[in-house]
Amino acid sequence: MGNKWRHRRLPAAVLALALSAAAGCDGTHTARPKPTAAPSASAARVCAEPAPGPAKAPAGAVTVDPAVTGDLAAKTRNSPPHTTFWLRPGTHRLGPDRYAQVLPKEGDTYLGAPGAVLDGRKTNQYAFGGTARDVTIRFLTVRGFAAPQNEGVVNHDSADGWVIEHATIRDNSGAGLMAGARQQVRASCLRGNGQYGMNAYKGTGRITGLVLDGNEITGNNTGDWERREPGCGCTGGVKFWDVDGADVRGNWVHDNRGAGLWADTDNNDFLVERNVIEANDGAALIYETSYNAVVRDNTIRRNNLVEGRRYADRGDTFPFATVYVSESGGEPRIPARTDKIEIYRNLLEDNWSGITLWENADRFCNSPANTSSGSCTLLVKDARRCARPAIARAPLFSDCRWKTQRVDIHDNRFVLDKAAVGCTVKCDRMAVLANYGTYPDWSPYQGERVAEAITLGQHNRWHDNVYVGPWTFVAHDPSRTLDRTQWQGAPYHQDAGSTFPAQGGDPDGG
Repeated sequence: MGNKWRHRRLPAAVLALALSAAAGCDGTHTARPKPTAAPSASAARVCAEPAPGPAKAPAGAVTVDPAVTGDLAAKTRNSPPHTTFWLRPGTHRLGPDRYAQVLPKEGDTYLGAPGAVLDGRKTNQYAFGGTARDVTIRFLTVRGFAAPQNEGVVNHDSADGWVIEHATIRDNSGAGLMAGARQQVRASCLRGNGQYGMNAYKGTGRITGLVLDGNEITGNNTGDWERREPGCGCTGGVKFWDVDGADVRGNWVHDNRGAGLWADTDNNDFLVERNVIEANDGAALIYETSYNAVVRDNTIRRNNLVEGRRYADRGDTFPFATVYVSESGGEPRIPARTDKIEIYRNLLEDNWSGITLWENADRFCNSPANTSSGSCTLLVKDARRCARPAIARAPLFSDCRWKTQRVDIHDNRFVLDKAAVGCTVKCDRMAVLANYGTYPDWSPYQGERVAEAITLGQHNRWHDNVYVGPWTFVAHDPSRTLDRTQWQGAPYHQDAGSTFPAQGGDPDGG
């Protein structure tokens, strides 16, 4: 994550293949919350109620026999492009070699009959790979594959134009699913995978036109990778890397270990709407070193209770929140459906804190403190330009930084019952802040320059929100905690037009 307490690396394995009491908390609360039984609002519920596939082979389809080991891969090899394959009911197996995956041809379609399962037996690493475009997988369960860390089981090589619908991808190691450009994942169950439900990463080129619609994404990161590799930033329900244009709507993202949705490094033009995001151990949504997004009409409940409490118990004063915007903002020079990050009409209820806007003054293009491993902003194509003396002058002084700017937070409802969350302090914060710049010695962003900019000069606004329950506010740096009157007053002028709980003598709550 993009703060001075957390670091993370780009997925090297994928690159290689492509080439307590102190916190005021009640008790220790070391156990994870009980799994959520059903969505709290209208959302996809597909894991418990998967749609059945065709009971008979469509006309012209090639039938695949579960009694013949390797039948699916063999018939794919021996058929022309644009073939439809119908997998009979039963458990289908690939050959014994760990690289015996299916390599589709362009336009191939794979349909599972009711009860059709492709089982990797913890032996095969991948189910479907290769570079063929426009492959479709429907009504098929894919389970038991042993992909390595950061690699995926379905669309292993991030080919373009794949459509995954009414599929169940579960109980695999690594990521259940990778992503390519124009990929559509609809009405599918991504459950109980070892690292991610989906890793939207492509070794060469950007992912464009990605759609996640009506999926259930639950119980992923069973391998608990942040514990195994502290600070790796390599976990969660879905991770997005360098995606230009994504629609994430109508999904039920719940009970994942780590973040629910995490966009990390030069993503742009995201629409996150009408999702139910709840009971994830970490943040519901992290938007990191990225640009231009709309986050609206989501129900966000009971997130960050495990990770937020863990940091609070350690005495960490940073306002870890359920929606975390880190070195990300609106940028009119980068084409998108918006030139802001706009967060509105969402319900945030009983999470560990609310929304934090953060900027690490030491994290910029070409800085040794940049954990995005060689990446630069989308405004500077050659990272070598971000060096002294030029970085201290316009335009590089501005363009070499991922800036948290033009974030517009309005018309949301923020509800907090501390008894339900199980804490007394540190779970009730909204924040806009940065650290004191210190590193490297040639950085032009040392001192309070970035803290002053994110707090007062980069057009970050809360307004016209509704607050229920006790809330506190943090501005400029972690030590500056404000009450509502200070937050709304000079010099911050936040939450104009917002409604707060009634405070003595103020029956309307301000």
